[in-house]
Parts: sequence; C-alpha cells; structure tokens
Amino acid sequence: MKKFFSLFVALFVFIAVGYAQKGVMKFKKETHDFGKVEQGKPVTHVFEFTNAGTDPIVIADAVASCGCTKPTFSREPIMPGKTGSISATYNAAAMGGFNKSVTVTSNAETPSVVLYLKGEVVSKEAAQAATSSSADKKKGTK
Repeated sequence: MKKFFSLFVALFVFIAVGYAQKGVMKFKKETHDFGKVEQGKPVTHVFEFTNAGTDPIVIADAVASCGCTKPTFSREPIMPGKTGSISATYNAAAMGGFNKSVTVTSNAETPSVVLYLKGEVVSKEAAQAATSSSADKKKGTK
C-alpha cells in the first residue's frame, strides 16, 4: 500500500511538472501596418511583448520571409513579468504593396510566433502627401 501511495504521488508530481506553465509571450500587437512608405527609405517597427508565464523566455531565432526584412532581438532571457522586443526593418526598395513576416522561435509555451509588417511603398511625393494628409486630419483641417 505504501509503495502504491508513493507511486501515485510520484506520478502526480510528474504530471503537474509536465503541465506547468512555461514562459508566455504576450505581444501588444502581432501585425504592424506602416501605411504608405517612401521608396528607398527603410522603415522599422519594434514588436514589444511581456513574459506572462512563470519561466524565463529565451529567443532562439527570428527569421524573415525575405532578404528585404531584417529582424533583431536580444539574446538575454526575458524574466517573468518583464518585457522584451523584436525589431524588424523593411527595406522599401520596390514599389507596391508588401506583407512580410518574421517567425520568432523561442522556448516559450508557444515555441513559434509569426509577426507581420505590411504597407505600400510609394514615391517620395506620394509618401509626403499621405503624411501631410494624415497630419491635417489630426488637426481637424481638410
């Protein structure tokens, strides 16, 4: 009986440890829309996340879907309750719409997360017009 009870306790501990929460990456947002971007001008967005789990998160890699996007990240562990970030720079060389992804691999509960950058590469004049139009809307003018 004693052996059975010990075996039951050991099995319970093994299962509980197996289901313990790991690090959990909670991103503020997983997609960033740049809107209209000037051709030839690289643009960068920083994706921020919080470790909402119980274990430190270590990012193993961040891989872009193409050579026109360059992700960077810290190799330091992100402790529970702390924030981390992944920066992604898109080289806006070719005109037209874009939708690029960055796949982040880590030791988190969800080991792979895909982040997205999107927008439209336009001429310098069109980008300036879009920027001034956006500023006018914020001021309340037409």
